[in-house]
Amino acid sequence: MKLSAEMRAFEDRLGYSFRRPELLVRALTHGSMSSATRTDNQRLEFLGDRVLGLVMADALLDHDKGATEGQLAPRFNALVRKEACAEVARDIDLGAVLKLGRSEMMSGGRRKLALLGDAMEAVLAAVYRDGGLDAARGVILRHWAKRIDTVEADARDAKTALQELLQARGEQPPRYEAVARTGPDHAPVFTIAARLADGTEARASATSKRQAEQAAAAALLQQLGA
Repeated sequence: MKLSAEMRAFEDRLGYSFRRPELLVRALTHGSMSSATRTDNQRLEFLGDRVLGLVMADALLDHDKGATEGQLAPRFNALVRKEACAEVARDIDLGAVLKLGRSEMMSGGRRKLALLGDAMEAVLAAVYRDGGLDAARGVILRHWAKRIDTVEADARDAKTALQELLQARGEQPPRYEAVARTGPDHAPVFTIAARLADGTEARASATSKRQAEQAAAAALLQQLGA
């Protein structure tokens, strides 16, 4: 299989040239484009998540040899979560080569966090399948290096931090409720309320429910003085 000029440009941005280019094509094929003769990227996404996790865990151990497990775990979570993968995907303009069905493309699929994050994981798996673990490690460290250097030592996500605080106080975990959705279908904005058992709540809005929940949890933490 011969890659298009657009795909070759993406290889340059990724920093890896495929010996089996069909792996890259599969990694960039969303389920909305799958057919009996065209495989989507879901299985590669499953593998890529594990490859990223292994490389990142190893990199964090090397980066801070004195860190405890309790310090490493939140850094790890911050670096491998879907938002981080989507950020890398945006950095290398993965959306420009993502293969989407018409309906998904018309609804703004090239900009969706979940689709970009999933495809980035699939691309990492494709590199692993094509060139082995060393090749995958090289790509990951190239694009995550600055993030590893700057990830905060207490990089627990807000939802985890809030739950741990409430557990320490012997209180029930918070509830998250979607209270509004605005904007067009291709660029929705979700408003989430994070509520405690005593009725205390905080609200936040974002372009994904996950981000809105995190922002609401952070706002609630601030209210609690944490």
